[in-house]
Amino acid sequence: MDSSTTEIAHDFSPLIKVYKDGHVERLIGTDFAPPSLDDPKTNARSHDVVISQEPPVSARIFAPKIIHPHRKLPLLVYFHGGGFVIETPFTAQYHNYLNSVVSAANIIAVSVHYRRAPEHPLPAAFEDSWTSLKWVASHSGGNGSDELLNRHADFEKVFFSGDSAGGNIAHHMAIRAGTEGLPGVNLEGIVLVHPFFWGAEPVGSEKREASERSMADDLWRFVCPTTEGSDDPMLNPAKDPNLERLGCRKMLVCVAEKDELKDRGWYYKEVVEKSGWKGVVEVMEAMDEGHVFHLFNPTCENAAAMLNKIVSFISNT
Repeated sequence: MDSSTTEIAHDFSPLIKVYKDGHVERLIGTDFAPPSLDDPKTNARSHDVVISQEPPVSARIFAPKIIHPHRKLPLLVYFHGGGFVIETPFTAQYHNYLNSVVSAANIIAVSVHYRRAPEHPLPAAFEDSWTSLKWVASHSGGNGSDELLNRHADFEKVFFSGDSAGGNIAHHMAIRAGTEGLPGVNLEGIVLVHPFFWGAEPVGSEKREASERSMADDLWRFVCPTTEGSDDPMLNPAKDPNLERLGCRKMLVCVAEKDELKDRGWYYKEVVEKSGWKGVVEVMEAMDEGHVFHLFNPTCENAAAMLNKIVSFISNT
């Protein structure tokens, strides 16, 4: 056997391994949950759509099973996490989570399937996400390719959200909406859950030793080989000159006490408030929980509390 087929070039366990012959082994987040016309637990329905053939971008759309014929519902565009390398909107964790959010908040959600590193390094995920948003916006006049969005999405009440890497993407899409505009869409707010932000210098109680910070630093260089480092504005919002141009009026940042990214969430609130942005940012911290705990233990008390908070954030517009 050729040793290149077994020798590891990059090991980011428990997420991904890349071998010297170039083949990629995703260790988690590879399952597929089919869309459903009627989820028995939540009474949510879902269907899949193709947004772009080249590059390949798709999404899963979620909605309450029953919507009044003339009713418009708030619209959530969701970007999944996974370090830019794993997961999709079609895995059971994300399918079930979006079912729960849509049911609890009585909204429509578009969960975006962007291209992932290392096959497609950043900024591919950002570009695909922006392509998705422009596709969503194309329905604001009622003549887009998806009839559910045409008939029932309220483009005056649009929200972006994501967890981990997806939280990073949601932030950048709000920046882009503010700098470039997204005609037909009124972005009310964004919800960032345990967002993957980082920086060259530690903040708060973050570990100080380079060796202890290497996982985040190395993963970032792996997914974005052209980067100059961990103070890249794509990773460190404090270094982004466009921060004050966030295209929403409010945001909710969810952090977890035992998450290594927790202090970045609090620091994000601080730098956004100092940037000149005119909106309101709120942070919710879950005690005694780790990174994206709500996906692994969706029925726990803290997950329920976070879901209720997100529902309230969306409802109180």
